[in-house]
Amino acid sequence: VSFLKPCMQNSHLLLLLKNDMVLVVTLLSIVTLITALLNVSVILAIMNTRKLHLPANYLICSLAVTDFLVAILVMPLSVLYIATKRWMLGCVVCEAWLSVDMICCTCSILHLCAIALDRHWAITNALEYACKRSPRRAAIMVTIVWTISVLISVPPLFWRHSGDDNFGNYTKCIIEHDHIGYTIYSTFGAFYIPMALIFTLYYRIFIAARTLYHKRSSSGSLCKRRANSHNWLSSCCIAPTSLCASEMSTSDPVLNTELNRVNDPTSPSQRKAARTLGLILGAFILCWLPFFVKELLVGIRVFHASAQVSDFLTWLGYVNSLINPLLYTSFNEDFKKAFKKLLRCNKRK
Repeated sequence: VSFLKPCMQNSHLLLLLKNDMVLVVTLLSIVTLITALLNVSVILAIMNTRKLHLPANYLICSLAVTDFLVAILVMPLSVLYIATKRWMLGCVVCEAWLSVDMICCTCSILHLCAIALDRHWAITNALEYACKRSPRRAAIMVTIVWTISVLISVPPLFWRHSGDDNFGNYTKCIIEHDHIGYTIYSTFGAFYIPMALIFTLYYRIFIAARTLYHKRSSSGSLCKRRANSHNWLSSCCIAPTSLCASEMSTSDPVLNTELNRVNDPTSPSQRKAARTLGLILGAFILCWLPFFVKELLVGIRVFHASAQVSDFLTWLGYVNSLINPLLYTSFNEDFKKAFKKLLRCNKRK
């Protein structure tokens, strides 16, 4: 009996570990599925709703496409890798997966920069930017975002596994931190610089919105003067972006839904606007900051992360692709109506 006790304890421990792994894999699979469905819903809503055909929403649609690619190309293979604890798909698939992972995640982060920049121009230089805010401009911004993402993510392909004798027979597929210079270049290019830019832009958006709406509240004739210039604005083929109620953009929850009723620095609406901006920035920081801090510390050889810690921080970053479609559409009434329309169509089918 005393001989059997250790065996029974070991088998019980193995059973617990197996059950925990099943639970983890199931949870990650559900996260993957929800991420794909949410981003597809955003894409379909914009495609099928004419009212959402605005340049600002094209950027949101491009973000949804990027996050959808994360959900279908990156997350499923990560789930498989975690479940099997070894890489079984060969060298070529490993190289492709790591590259797509880095490109799509970097592109998702840089899309947030593009959206923040678009909103900043829309509120700080409303009349002039209204004439420039076009589908072509949105397409150029998306192209720049993808180009930068590729330039940041592709370099490891030129040295990864070079000279490795076990190149065709390895069971690990991870990003090697063997080039300190590249680690610094990639982490700052993919996260730290975009993070600083996003914080700066949203801070300036909030300050500008507070100032301009305060001026509007003290000058009741402002909207009348802008209404008189409506014909000139129409000649620019603009999407409404100025501060009058009749000229507000229907694409930016931060600029419209939350800041529309701001009248003074202590108003409840302004606190609500600050809370919305806090959600956008907080979700981004919470999801990606731990991962990139780990990457930088590991890259400069001051910290070693276990496989479990690396997997957790990586998936914390992936969760941002699930949160993005919620944050960038949930506060917008046009999106809500479009989603309800999609649900009604699905029920009929």
